[in-house]
Amino acid sequence: MTLSSMTGFARSHGVSGSYAWAWEIKSVNGKGLDLRLRLPPGWDAIEVPVRARAAETLTRGSLQANLTVDRSGAAPVVRVNTAVLEAILATMRQLAPQMDVSPPSLDGLLALKGVIEVGESDESEEERRGAEGAVIDGFAQVVTALGEMRHHEGAALDRVLSIRLGEIAALAERAEEVPGRKPDAIRARLAEQVATLLAQSERFDPDRLHQEAIMIATKADVREELDRLAAHVAQAQHLIGQGGPIGRRLDFLAQELNREANTLCAKANDVELTNIGLELKAAVEQFREQVQNVE
Repeated sequence: MTLSSMTGFARSHGVSGSYAWAWEIKSVNGKGLDLRLRLPPGWDAIEVPVRARAAETLTRGSLQANLTVDRSGAAPVVRVNTAVLEAILATMRQLAPQMDVSPPSLDGLLALKGVIEVGESDESEEERRGAEGAVIDGFAQVVTALGEMRHHEGAALDRVLSIRLGEIAALAERAEEVPGRKPDAIRARLAEQVATLLAQSERFDPDRLHQEAIMIATKADVREELDRLAAHVAQAQHLIGQGGPIGRRLDFLAQELNREANTLCAKANDVELTNIGLELKAAVEQFREQVQNVE
């Protein structure tokens, strides 16, 4: 199973009877699955099944889906507003004795506002249900297309994340080989500092100072941080190889990698190790930024 990105875009359209419909959907990063629908008036009945179709295919992402519907295939229907026409005729009969005018013509009466109403033919329940079913199926198609695009973007993410993990592992190996991080080197450096202090004053207790130096040397060792970095890198590589919706777990590992990099920098008492720690923080941050795109 490959990785999926949370960014993508897709369109789908079709015709059902007198209805022509079109879906447009786009997806960006999100903590969970958030689908925002924009439906034409009168189409609220499809919302529940549409959300169910989205949840069947996607697990994370902030989605915006727009539906447009046009009922252009229906035959026009002309209706005479009898009430308006009768009211006009009644008024004309009342005015006729007072005015010397010719009787109204049929085309003149029909041209009066409100007498003629032009609309669409009434839809049947069967036609409407068929259109709703087609629109729901169309949404399933557009979500599938969106998922395919997100898989394509995920393949690119796979390569980038693997490169970043390789950089983190290489930096950890460099830190492993830094001469200054070895316990003996740390103790020697601290012993030299203790000797300098003793040479400047006789008030210091040599035995106590050496004990403190040993404790400081032990705390300054980054062996534990390097081991955890290696373990986190191996776990992230395993997850990426496994694929699927692993974004949340990768995000957690990115936080752990950042914590170990910070601790390494804080413990480092060697210039070379400090520089490696800073490079490591930059690589982990780049890894974390890319992880935010993973479903």
